[in-house]
Amino acid sequence: MSVSTAPETDRDLSTHELASPDIPWELIVWNDPVNLMSYVSYVFQSYFGYSEAKAAELMMQVHTEGKSAVARGAKEKMEAHAVAMHGFGLWATVQKGGARG
Repeated sequence: MSVSTAPETDRDLSTHELASPDIPWELIVWNDPVNLMSYVSYVFQSYFGYSEAKAAELMMQVHTEGKSAVARGAKEKMEAHAVAMHGFGLWATVQKGGARG
């Protein structure tokens, strides 16, 4: 008796890709005209525990490039971080790691 399986469709692949735990996700913090650079650095230090130097580096990337990937990991964790950033008044989104937009 042979077992036949249906070919994977694009929908199957994208569903698998979205649910796959090994795909890293990124938390992107975007530049805005409201928050002071010192405040953004403070948030990165206090929330993520980054050193002053690392927080300043990420803040400058947000300021000069318009955005920065400030954390990477599981999708659910990055979504929780985005909610926390919104609570601090920062504009943040989540995207698949490696994607550039």
